[in-house]
Amino acid sequence: MKAKGKLAEEWFERGKRDLEVAQLLLEQDYYSDVIAFHIQQAFEKYLKGYLIYHGWKLRKIHDLEELITHAGKLNAVFLNYLDFARKVSAYYLEQRYPPGPPPDYSTAVLSEDLSEVKEIVSKIKTLTENEADSGPRK
Repeated sequence: MKAKGKLAEEWFERGKRDLEVAQLLLEQDYYSDVIAFHIQQAFEKYLKGYLIYHGWKLRKIHDLEELITHAGKLNAVFLNYLDFARKVSAYYLEQRYPPGPPPDYSTAVLSEDLSEVKEIVSKIKTLTENEADSGPRK
């Protein structure tokens, strides 16, 4: 289990960096599509870390709805974020691929989304720390 815990921490570290970059870019009123992308990436990486900690085999997906559904099977609290996961998943595709110009999101929306991801990250950290003491569910 130690190996899974270490790997989860590596995912969390990468997610932390995306959160910090999103925060810095938001404070600088940078391109909103780039901020949205980092918000999505932080959410994705923390979810993947949590799932890997619980034995989930890594898949190359970016669909937060699917990831949050898997997390919801481990702890129902995650299902409260299903609609939010759908919304933030769109940031990945909209920012990365044409057609059309890059999307433009309001600072208020991005600020709310960043706060929501930080709340989810806090839950993931708390759950993982508590489970480290008692062992994760299988």
